[in-house]
Amino acid sequence: MPVPLSAGARALLEKPVFAHLATLMRNGSPQVTPVWIDTDGTYILVNTALGRVKERNVRRDPRIALSVTDPQDPYRRLQIRGRVVEIRTEGATEHIHKLSYKYRGQPYPLRPGEQRVILVIAPEHISGNAL
Repeated sequence: MPVPLSAGARALLEKPVFAHLATLMRNGSPQVTPVWIDTDGTYILVNTALGRVKERNVRRDPRIALSVTDPQDPYRRLQIRGRVVEIRTEGATEHIHKLSYKYRGQPYPLRPGEQRVILVIAPEHISGNAL
């Protein structure tokens, strides 16, 4: 069962803020990528393309960490550790367009043949002062 997101955490995750997603490489070393984020109120959602490093990493080891900082107040932040509990293809193309409007105000420029997936993350530990 995921740790509940506080109202403050949800508010920050719903803003167009970048997160840094850490996954684990095959040899156990961390790999960090800046990502767009979303939440459905319970889970954290990250959209990526099938075959990218972060997608391959979480299929092998679902443990992740996220760092989120509010660009209007860099001291307002969240640190989240959790697990990818689902990799969803259904609705992923629509979701990347939704995120693109949130962050850029326009549709996402899909590459020919690109298959999008949503990483559904269950938070297990949340800390920071944006709670």
